[in-house]
Amino acid sequence: MTDTTRRAVIFGAGGAGLAVALSACGASDGDDMTASADQDGQSQAAQGGGELAKTSDIPEGGGKVFKDQDVVVTQPAAGEFKAFSAKCTHQGCPVASVSNNEIVCPCHGSKFSAKDGSVTNGPAAKPLAEKKITVSGDSITLA
Repeated sequence: MTDTTRRAVIFGAGGAGLAVALSACGASDGDDMTASADQDGQSQAAQGGGELAKTSDIPEGGGKVFKDQDVVVTQPAAGEFKAFSAKCTHQGCPVASVSNNEIVCPCHGSKFSAKDGSVTNGPAAKPLAEKKITVSGDSITLA
């Protein structure tokens, strides 16, 4: 009887896990990408081409990290806007800030150029991947 009990428990646990996995896969009905806002009030619709930020939100010589969109937008010179992946190429930590034209990863101290994403201070050895943005008037969107 002990074997039957163990099999029943394993079968029951496996079935429950499968049910949870399947329900998670089937839960999306397409409404997930509607304009829910993050802590900064930015729309997640920016992932699909909606407005990410206003140009006035991005300081010259600085930038802003958009965690939900995995992007950091910089303004290395007046009116020049760039965007890069917000994941450090060293170990994948999210970058945290932009100041003095450098994108800073807090995990191990890597720094990247706000102009081209190149490494300015290791241990990261690879540049941040560039992301495409569109600036139209005072609006910045992911392309």
